Amino acid sequence: MDLTGIDLARIPRHVAAVMDGNGRWATQRGLKRTEGHAAGEHALFDTVDGAIELGLEWFTVYAFSTENWKRPPDEVRYLMGFNKGILERHAEDLNERNVRINFIGRRDWRVPRGVMRRIDWAMDLTQHNTGLTFTIAFNYGGRAEIVDAVKRLIADGVAADKVDEKAIRQRLYCPDLPDPELMVRTSGEFRTSNFLLWELAYSELVFTDVLWPDFRKQHLADAIREYQARERRFGAVSSS
Repeated sequence: MDLTGIDLARIPRHVAAVMDGNGRWATQRGLKRTEGHAAGEHALFDTVDGAIELGLEWFTVYAFSTENWKRPPDEVRYLMGFNKGILERHAEDLNERNVRINFIGRRDWRVPRGVMRRIDWAMDLTQHNTGLTFTIAFNYGGRAEIVDAVKRLIADGVAADKVDEKAIRQRLYCPDLPDPELMVRTSGEFRTSNFLLWELAYSELVFTDVLWPDFRKQHLADAIREYQARERRFGAVSSS
């Protein structure tokens, strides 16, 4: 990677990514949409390599949203098997590299039991690792996460006057998931698409025209360079 202009002492702790453009990448090449997803696997793990090399503590990707169930049934079935296969192909290697695998999302009837078993296996395998935490948002929606947190508040009998940001955060899918300092979205789309709505409140957003299957660790480094060039004020007045 070309790290020119990047301050390695100011690498963001947590970077999130919306991996968009697999279908368009395939269509542009006269291929099936599923072949775009397959090509995106190489992009994903090249980027994970970059996250490890850069020293990120957390890297979170949007793998399958609660809205993706609306896609054609054949594509949904493919994606279920594809995400299960990703774990089978990569979990042991990530474990050897001290990566902790984490999942956020709804565990409901729509997710095949075989997929859930692989998710639990990968999390158990890597739970004691202390390097990068690689979080996969699967059957995930930002609004669904907030709704589920509110349901837990009610189930826990929390009084209205005790409901604050801390109480809600403690009931999100992964309470120890730090807010991303940076979110990257590929393929030229300028929206968050229901991704980490609570956690992205003050994140810097970087959008790139690169389609996800063409995304590499260098693009991650470039996004971090852009992030470091910005001033984060969190609602305060500029220091200058």
